Amino acid sequence: MRTTYMAKPNEVERNWVVLDATDVALGRISAVAANMLRGKNKPTFTPHVDTGDQVIIINADKVKLTGKKALDKKYCRHSGYPGGIYETSAGKMRAERPDRLIELSIKGMLPKNKLGRKQFTHLHVYAGSEHPHAAQQPKTVDISELI
Repeated sequence: MRTTYMAKPNEVERNWVVLDATDVALGRISAVAANMLRGKNKPTFTPHVDTGDQVIIINADKVKLTGKKALDKKYCRHSGYPGGIYETSAGKMRAERPDRLIELSIKGMLPKNKLGRKQFTHLHVYAGSEHPHAAQQPKTVDISELI
């Protein structure tokens, strides 16, 4: 009788992956990245172990927002003081902090616990096409094949 395989943290093989966000919808690239961060694209996926890859997203400033999301979608934060709420539209955030736009989207797709916070540290988002992780020899993955 075979038992179910459970990955052990010291046996996990991590790969470095580059995703290009040029003209890809925000939700599409976020879903692909979240699955890679969790390790759901691997046959050794174990829900309680961090089996995911290191994900690099480049060209975050060229991500596509469909419909009227650039104007209508709002991101809120609060300073903690009375009346201290700040609202930013998705279009303004894409212009000023495109990396933050993608990070917030992916963070919402990860588990809300210690494991999810650990997996989120494996995400690297850059507004331009350059990244400082060339020494890790990351593999470029075409998102159109994964969707």
